Amino acid sequence: MLVAGKPRYRVDLSSLQAVCETNFFRLRQLMPDMAMQDERHILLDADEQPQRLVMRVIERCRYTTTLQLRHERQHDWLAPPSMEVRLYHDARMAEVVAAYNRRRFRGVYPYPNEQMLQPDEKYQLNLFLGEWLGYCQRYGQSAQPVLIDR
Repeated sequence: MLVAGKPRYRVDLSSLQAVCETNFFRLRQLMPDMAMQDERHILLDADEQPQRLVMRVIERCRYTTTLQLRHERQHDWLAPPSMEVRLYHDARMAEVVAAYNRRRFRGVYPYPNEQMLQPDEKYQLNLFLGEWLGYCQRYGQSAQPVLIDR
């Protein structure tokens, strides 16, 4: 028996991988010396309110690096974005592994659910990360000198 309504969401793996690959390269451009440096601040000029993206290495392994990304601004009435991102150096991909006090996102969630997560929550988080990093690339200034890792 078929139930009328929206078709069930299916993960578009190639789109998710493309987003994760783009995020890897954006992070490498914003923090090219992450193998040696523990933290980088990207200053963002936004309407008289000083803002910055703080990127901090929280774990380094042979094939992965985990970063904490935190958006800071003064006089903020809304909780700014904060997430953990794992970079897979061999695959050249970066994915969100923690956000909103949650860890490990599934590829698909039933909807509705108790946490009110979207069916494609993992994809949306990684897409948001890409938009956030793109904004920082266009409008940000590094608070420290950038050393290109070659």
